Amino acid sequence: MSIHRRYVVTAIFVLMAGLLSAADKPNFSGQWKLNVDKSNFGPMPAPSSQTLKIEHTDPDVVTTTDQEGDQGKMSYTIKYKTDGSETANEVRGAQAKSVGKWEGEAIVVTTKLDFQGTEITLSNTMKLAPGGKNMNAVTKIQTPQGEFEQALVFDKVE
Repeated sequence: MSIHRRYVVTAIFVLMAGLLSAADKPNFSGQWKLNVDKSNFGPMPAPSSQTLKIEHTDPDVVTTTDQEGDQGKMSYTIKYKTDGSETANEVRGAQAKSVGKWEGEAIVVTTKLDFQGTEITLSNTMKLAPGGKNMNAVTKIQTPQGEFEQALVFDKVE
């Protein structure tokens, strides 16, 4: 076999391996409803309701959140990519910079924002449960006052 042919065959195998690993990644698209009873909100008050609409066409992800609770109704949209590039968003009037990436079958999004002069870092890990009917989202929140974690469970709305 000539050297040129070996390079071509090797390139095809590498390309196929990359496509197969990309095909293994789950798609988070859909409507999701927060399961308040199965979730842990840490020191934060639980919302009375929360829904997510996720549009996932890898590497692009758009998440629209609608939430009701003690602070009233909130709605916001976050856009990010799973390729490690930075995206800019606005959350409740604060400028936010997010970096998303795959870690196995989970999407990890790290967001830094300045909320009224306070720097906050959120690291959100989203993973689908087996069967894809539930999604677990663990968020580590770092503020100058300390760290805490939330573990939220979402049920897919059919």
